[in-house]
Parts: sequence; C-alpha cells; structure tokens
Amino acid sequence: AIVLAALGPRMLELAGRLADGTITWMVGPETLSGHTVPIIRDAADGRIPSVVTCLPACVTNDAATARKLASSRYSLYGELPSYRAMLDREGVGDPADIALIGSEDTVEAGIRRMYEAGATAVGLEVFGSSEEQSATWGLVRSLTTD
Repeated sequence: AIVLAALGPRMLELAGRLADGTITWMVGPETLSGHTVPIIRDAADGRIPSVVTCLPACVTNDAATARKLASSRYSLYGELPSYRAMLDREGVGDPADIALIGSEDTVEAGIRRMYEAGATAVGLEVFGSSEEQSATWGLVRSLTTD
C-alpha cells in the first residue's frame, strides 16, 4: 500500500484520489473523525482508504512527568503551521495534549478512540523512561495478540 502524509484538505483529497490512503502525526480523534476521514473518503470515490494515525504514547504511573517530557520533546509541532492547525482543530494548546499518556487502560482507551474515529491503523512513538517504554511495549504486544 502507498499512503501519503496529509493533514490539510488539498493533500487529503490528493491522497484519496491517487494513493491507498494517508498517514498522519499529531492528529487527535475529533480531527480524525470530523476532518481527515470525511475528506479522504469523499475523494476516494467509493474506495475505503487507509487512515494510519500516529501519536506519542507512554504507559506511566507519573502522568505529570510524562506530560512535561512530551511537552518538551514535541514542542516543535505546536509551532509548525500545519501541525498547529491540527492541534487547534482538536482544541488543544500543547502537543502533549494529543499524546496518549497514563495507565495501560488510559492509553488503550486512547488507541481505541482513534479506531472509533476512523483510523484503520494506529502507530505509536513510544517515549518515557526505560520502564515506561517497556510497559508501553507490553501494552502494544497485548493488543496485537487480540
């Protein structure tokens, strides 16, 4: 499959017409369901395009510290116009607000929300301490064996 990275309407239309789908980064569930999915599906003219969405993820017992790390690590996306537009569309101020951070149940619920919003696949950028990364990968393994 060939997917085209797309955030804005014109690129999503192009992805729907010419590619097998799209891949996004820093796009939350409201934006996915209200913007990304409708535009690409309309442009796909009856085909069901792939919608791969990617987000930072951290299974942790210390969400406040993980949020600070995410805020620092992903701050650039709050400044780049195309990503800022997606964060604004989602109604969040900081890229850390899009990240899936918290307990296994919280992160799993966030992943499921992305599928409910129309994602056909979810990619995760795992971050945090080595223990948090291990816990996040453990969750990923448990979800991929279902």
